Amino acid sequence: MKKTVLVAMSGGVDSSVALHRVLGMGHDAVGITMKLWDNVDPITKTIKPSLCNSADAINGAKLVCDRFGIKHYTINFTDLFKKYVVDDFVDQYINGRTPNPCVKCNSMIKWDALIKFGSEIGIDYIATGHYARVVKQKEIYVLKQAIDKDKDQSYMLWDIKKEQLEKTIFPIGDLTKKEVRDYAIKYDLETANRPESQDLCFVLGDDYNQFLYEIVPDKMKNIKKGNIKNEDGEIVGTHDGFTKYTIGQRRGLGLSFPEPRYVKKINPINNTITIARKDSIYSKECKAEEMNLLTNNLKFPLNINAKIRYNSRSSLATVNKTNNNTLSIKFKEPQLAITPGQSIVFYDKEQVIGGAIIK
Repeated sequence: MKKTVLVAMSGGVDSSVALHRVLGMGHDAVGITMKLWDNVDPITKTIKPSLCNSADAINGAKLVCDRFGIKHYTINFTDLFKKYVVDDFVDQYINGRTPNPCVKCNSMIKWDALIKFGSEIGIDYIATGHYARVVKQKEIYVLKQAIDKDKDQSYMLWDIKKEQLEKTIFPIGDLTKKEVRDYAIKYDLETANRPESQDLCFVLGDDYNQFLYEIVPDKMKNIKKGNIKNEDGEIVGTHDGFTKYTIGQRRGLGLSFPEPRYVKKINPINNTITIARKDSIYSKECKAEEMNLLTNNLKFPLNINAKIRYNSRSSLATVNKTNNNTLSIKFKEPQLAITPGQSIVFYDKEQVIGGAIIK
């Protein structure tokens, strides 16, 4: 049965191919590009369009939609993006944690806000260019990894609501990145040769600390230099403000030792950073909060695979629910640099069971 699909269009090759494949399924389609953020130059006070919504990206999306004769919306989500993504990003860093804003952007903006907008204009499904899959199993819709494991983005999608899966289509989840690019060239899509965007579209140049100074200068004035300590509590150096560091960081410490040292702990209250040898930043246990589960009838403890960062491999772990939405995780093998603020995502083979935020 023909449905109407709202396709999130970034102006890149992935979303363009996603649109083309939605049309190939026999559905009607509507394109939408979300304006998420404008960077304000701290000196000139002029607006510098971010990579989230550059004129080039919006025009690219419109060109593809125009070619196929479908309606294209550009919608302003900047207030929602600031509330749910940027403000959380700032708060996490100010509290000595390392956030994963793409997770918040997906759940709060690209799903919650997009589905709400779609319902207002009579949309049946949403589709995006994410590398992931939604599969119907025994009348239940589940989230699975993409066919292309090198590009798989299921880790970033754990926080969407399980009820939203049945309204979601991932048209390119069964293709590799090369196949997507070849597909775009084959059908002469306007975005076929467009380069890939960076992960954090709202931080130009990846200078997170400069971004924090521009967004919350008053708060950042309180981030002072402090002591770097070893595991015995001895002062071994000085840091330039704890927001510049993350767990597992080796470069930029300004210290010299016979063997490398890594950030093991960040204490924003005492304004200290603890460093250690690499073998000391491995751990087999962590706690996590803000749990979201994408399947029903789970019984704890869970013996499952868990992944602590986007570009790491999953590892066997036992997951217990303690109280409220807090989890206790014990890995079979030690994990390198488990980082507060990052996501821990649970897998049963290719299926995403759910996830949480590391405490």
